[in-house]
Order: sequence, then structure tokens, then C-alpha cells
Amino acid sequence: MRIYWIRLLFVVFLIAIIARLFYWQIVKAEELQAQAEEQHFTDTRVTAQRGNIYYLDNHILASSIPSFNLYALPKLLTDDEKRETAYRMAKVLSDEESDTEEEAKNIWDKLLQDLYWVQLKKNIDLETKKKLEELQIEAIGFNSTSIRFYPEGSSSAHLLGFVGSDAKGGEVGYFGVEGYYDGELKGMEGILRHERDALGLPILTGDFLSTGARDGKDLVLNIDRSVQFIVEQSLKKGLVRYGAKTASAIVMDPETGVILALSSYPNYDPAKYTQFPPDYYKNPVVADHYEPGSTFKVLVLAAAINEEVVTPETKCDICQGPISLGGFLIRTWNNKYLDNPTMTDVIIHSDNTGMVYVGRKLGLDKFYQYLKDFGFGSSTNIDLQDEAFVDLRPKSEWREIDLATSSFGQGIAVTPIQMITAISAIANGGYLMEPQIVKTIKDNNQVVEIKPKIVRQILKESTAKIITEMMVRAVDEGESKWAKPKGFKIAGKTGTAQIPIAGHYDPEKTIASFVGFAPANDPTFVMLVRYDQPSSSIYGSETAAPTFFEIAKELFTYFKIAPSE
Repeated sequence: MRIYWIRLLFVVFLIAIIARLFYWQIVKAEELQAQAEEQHFTDTRVTAQRGNIYYLDNHILASSIPSFNLYALPKLLTDDEKRETAYRMAKVLSDEESDTEEEAKNIWDKLLQDLYWVQLKKNIDLETKKKLEELQIEAIGFNSTSIRFYPEGSSSAHLLGFVGSDAKGGEVGYFGVEGYYDGELKGMEGILRHERDALGLPILTGDFLSTGARDGKDLVLNIDRSVQFIVEQSLKKGLVRYGAKTASAIVMDPETGVILALSSYPNYDPAKYTQFPPDYYKNPVVADHYEPGSTFKVLVLAAAINEEVVTPETKCDICQGPISLGGFLIRTWNNKYLDNPTMTDVIIHSDNTGMVYVGRKLGLDKFYQYLKDFGFGSSTNIDLQDEAFVDLRPKSEWREIDLATSSFGQGIAVTPIQMITAISAIANGGYLMEPQIVKTIKDNNQVVEIKPKIVRQILKESTAKIITEMMVRAVDEGESKWAKPKGFKIAGKTGTAQIPIAGHYDPEKTIASFVGFAPANDPTFVMLVRYDQPSSSIYGSETAAPTFFEIAKELFTYFKIAPSE
């Protein structure tokens, strides 16, 4: 009986061993193998070269230059050697002699850590690397990497964005083109895997695996370097001249929707973005919303003419004085009134009461539909990361006063990119185009061209021609006619929008703008200029319009456009 129990005990013990072996070798095999590889192998990330960004003429706008990360192997140094090594390297790494002591302490603290490998410094240039190598310190080494380089400095900063680090320290693009096309630009990392000993040091005869990095793709933008320069210089001067808080401008080809230039001030240096306030990072052209004011009138009138509820000769029979509506009194901007003005007069003199008349003729249903057709309340799908838009209020929540004020650009929020895209539909004969920053994406020998995209047709061609002629007269006979370049036919409209603050409008603070295109009969470009809170004058006709015409004059010369009048 005793032998039976002994045998049974041995059988149970044997089954337990077999079960345990089955658990370790079968059930947990993959997990244990992964742990073993983690202990015996080390992976080194091989950074891919980030793709370049070029202007339309292939001039470099953003590139990458070689850089190195400095590391050390503390276990190979004695405590005395660590102290000496720290001071020797600090003399090379310090920008000034006064910083040497602090730099040495920082390095020494890292070397004193109980680690086999420690990173000492990131993004060292080639010259500094050579100086450190001359010290002949065996316990230090370098990993190759790269840093972003912007030859044009702060030029086109809002267009580009910048390259920073994510939560894991990886390179990632933020804002603008760098952010939107980050996946294409950054490429794919490679991996160097090698076997290591118990001290964590590489085994030269051990297993070695290499997966090469795949460099990022290059981008060629639609941005014309000359046009960009013209816009930036005029806008920078205007910001100072008119004492504005911010300034922005955008130039588009109305036939294709491609962006020829885009600029905003104040701007920043994308290579040194940490030295600037975060508020500077966003691109006002695509991220800021504002009430467009009188520039919006041409879109509303275009809709009414397209629906054949008014013509340029239709007379307004409610424009002899202020209009009382829902407890509100709607006046003209200068408190002057015309007797039975035509719709052309309404645009020339920017008559708010006349636009109330147009809004009533169009009706809420059609007005609301045209808002959506022109692209308001939705994204334009421009290829920049930081685009924002304001949703349209549900139509059921609109009151009669909302229709009235929106007809002259008050009480409705738009972005500059939405506004210029909508105006382009007038310039090109009625088609809403998708705005495009990037022209081609290059991957080795393969080139992918981004073709123009028509979103929808909004206006009849005849409507576009009619509203164009009305905008030409607004330029020739309106408040900004004094600044217009002589001999050129330009279609445009000024805008002066008060800024809503705490439930009311500030009478002293405005957003001044001018939008238009030229030559009016066959447009080469459409442009929007906008100043936020100009102090020299609150009116768009005295701030944004002169800047528009100054830029237009330069563009006529650049595009070899001869006077037609």
C-alpha cells in the first residue's frame, strides 16, 4: 500500500512537471522569447531623412541638415574619469565660458547614473561633433540624425508650420504644410538590432539585423516665391503704417484654386519656434474667423441675381432712411441715404439698407442654401493642418433680423480662406474650387501631381459677369478709387466690420479688408487683404484697399499684364 502511494506521488509530480513545461514551452513560449530577445538584443532607431519642401521654382523652403545625438557609456568610466570627462566636454558644448560650470554639472549628473547607456546632448552640429572626437574619449559616441533647416527664416512661417517632438521624443510636424503632410515628409524609420552581453555592450560576433530607413517625400508648393515676397513686403509695411494688431493676405489663381502666396503678421521663425508665443503658431488665413462686413455683399447680391429676383437696375424702395426691424435700427455706414438707388448703387456706396432689401427678395431658404454652396459652415479642404471653420446656425433658429444683418456681412463668421474661395467663384465664371498649397509630391523618381478640383458650380456664367462689372464700378467710383492703379480694370469690394465684444459691437475696433481680382475681364489672380484693428483708420478703404492696390501694381508688372484702359 505504501509503494502504491509513493508511485502515485511520483506520477502526480511527473504530470505537474510536464504541465509546467507545457505552460512555459507552449503557452508562454512567444512571451518568454520576446523577453529573452529584449534582454539579449538592443534596437537602435535609424532616423529617416525628412523630405524637402520647395517653392514653385524649386528653390528650397524647408530642408534637413545633418545632426548628431551625443551619448556615453558610464560603466566604462571610473568616478574620477567621469568628472574629468564632464568638464572636458562642457568646454566644447558651452556657448559661453560662463556656462561651462553648469554644463559640466549637467553632464556629470548623467554620468553618475547607474546606467549602461545615457544620452548627453541632442542635435549637435558637425563642427561640434568633430571637436568632441578630438578629445578621444572612448566612452562617448554619436547617433546620426537631422534637424529642420529653413533657408528663408521666418518667410512663409504660417504656411510651413514647424517640426517639433511628440510625447515620446519623436520628430513630428505641427501646423501648416509640415503638419498636414507629416506622414509623407517624415518617411519611415529603420532599425539596427544587435546582440549584447551582460554589461549591455555590443557583441561584435553576435547576431545583427538591419532594416534601412525610407526617406520622406519631397513637396513642391504652388507658392510663387516672387509673389510671396511682394505680398510679405507690402503687408509688413502696412502693418506698421496703419498700426494694426495683425495683418494677413492671400493670393489665389481663380481658375485652378492654387494658392500663389499666403502671409500673416506677426510671424515667427519655424527653426526657433520655442522662442515665440504659441499664439503666433496658428495661421490666421485658415484658423481665424471674423465678420466679413461689406465684402460679403457681393456674394449675397450674386445669389439674388443668379435667382433672378433682382437685376443691376432694380431699385430699392426702402432705402430712403434707416430701417426698423425687430427693435433694431439698421443704418448705412455713413448715415447718408439715396433715393431709390439701383443694386449697382448699393454696391458702389456699400448701402446696408439696400442689402436688407436684397436679403428679403432672396428669402431665408435660398439665402441659407447659397451660404452652404459658397462653402460657409464647412471646411475648404485646403491642405494645411490648422484649418478651422464656424458651423452655420440651424436655419430654424434664424430670425428676420439675422437675415437682414447677414446680408451685409454682420452676424455671420467666415475665415479668410473661405472668403477668397467664394470670391474666386465670381472671378472664374461661377465655380467653387478647392484651394491647393502643394503642386507635386516626389518620391524618388515617382512624381504625383495634385490636380485642380472643382467642388461645384454655384453661379451661372452670366451672373458672374454681371456681378464682376458691378464690382469694377465699386472700385472705380467707390471710397477707395483714389488708390487704384491707373489703366487697369479691377473688380473689388472694401469691408469694414465692427468687432463683437461682450454682446455688443466696439465702435472703435474693426477688421478692415479688401477683396478683389484682376484683370477683371480675364483674372490672373484674386486677392484678400485683411487688417485686424488698424489704428490709423478703421475703414478698409483707407487701409486694406491701398495695400491691395500696391500689391496688385507689383503683380501686374511681374505677370506682364499691360494696362487696358
